[in-house]
Amino acid sequence: MTVIALPRVRRRAPVALGACLLSFAAFWWAQRAAHVSMIDLMVYRAEGETVRAGGDLYALRTTEAHLPTTYPPFAALLFTPLTLLGTSTMRTLATAGNLALLVVFVALSLRLVDHARVEGVWWASAAAVWCEPVWTTVRYGQINLLLGVLVLWDLTRRPWHRWAGVGIGLAAAIKLTPALFAVFLLVTGVVAYARRGPAGPWLRHARGAAVAFAGATLLAASALPYDSWRFWSRMVFETGRVGLVEDTANQSLRGVLARLLHTTQPGLWWVAAAAVAGSLGLGVAVAAELRGRRAWAVAACAVTALLISPVSWSHHWVWCVPMVLILGTRGRAATVGSAQVTAVSTALGTAAGTSLVFCSYALWWVPHGPGRLELQQTGAQLTLSALYEGAGLVFLTLIGVRLWRTCRTV
Repeated sequence: MTVIALPRVRRRAPVALGACLLSFAAFWWAQRAAHVSMIDLMVYRAEGETVRAGGDLYALRTTEAHLPTTYPPFAALLFTPLTLLGTSTMRTLATAGNLALLVVFVALSLRLVDHARVEGVWWASAAAVWCEPVWTTVRYGQINLLLGVLVLWDLTRRPWHRWAGVGIGLAAAIKLTPALFAVFLLVTGVVAYARRGPAGPWLRHARGAAVAFAGATLLAASALPYDSWRFWSRMVFETGRVGLVEDTANQSLRGVLARLLHTTQPGLWWVAAAAVAGSLGLGVAVAAELRGRRAWAVAACAVTALLISPVSWSHHWVWCVPMVLILGTRGRAATVGSAQVTAVSTALGTAAGTSLVFCSYALWWVPHGPGRLELQQTGAQLTLSALYEGAGLVFLTLIGVRLWRTCRTV
């Protein structure tokens, strides 16, 4: 039986690779046919040019949309090599690089759930490339997949490896949102210590992230002292620079509340919602981690960060990829029996539903654009423009319920 099955196994990977390459080629053609602007990539290049010219980084307004610089100064340092490339070459390399990062992101996500078979990586990548967050990431020339790879590379390795925390620290130095992963590690270590358990691995990991973040930030400060002072003393607090809070593309709790309340300033409603969601989401992540459910913990932390961030553009939700893979593999891994059929069906159904949410592009079906049309959305339109947040909250709820049931049976 082994001799007969082995060739089939060997044939699966090339077939899956071929399907992935075909899907990527169709995706590449579709992006070109849509005349994607890669506008964020143009902003990154302008930041690099400003750094090389010694200009005022946070006075920059570039592209036809007059977009400002919003990332920490360390990111601008990393963007300087873009100035050495022609526009066409830069766009081609950015597309190819994001597709390669997607494959790595999928592979690391599957490693979290111990399903890192080569053919599985190719099949999942072939499908994941068509979800809206990935499409929009490539369309804008964004760096979301790079940040996701840095975080997952860090969290799929042993906590005592010499580079523990470096991936998370660098990701946070480029863009602040991934810093919640360091907070998650710190809180887990503190809770473990309070329970008189081994807290060292989590605390060392958090310390490594803090050191990497501080090192990158100080490097940027030494190279760009004025820009660093401006960012950390002023710009970091000006969330309005990122864009309109009520924009349909803003898939954070703040964006949902702005559209729901028909206001550009949800104020204390958002503060309260973010505080509750942040506390519960981080609590779920810590509980999952302490129970040895690293995949659940990582995904819960990512979803929590997206929910509580002042602005989480739809392309930031590339974390839907590990969300779906976790839900799908949990369903397949369950032991099928008379008492488990419902659980398996629920898990697979939830995975399919989550995939539909992120592949439907439904948030773009509602009125949006100039004139602040989002502030006039109806009930049905509000539902469509809140699908990502809804999926994130359902995901956190499912994990919380699963942990509670596990705790009861112990």
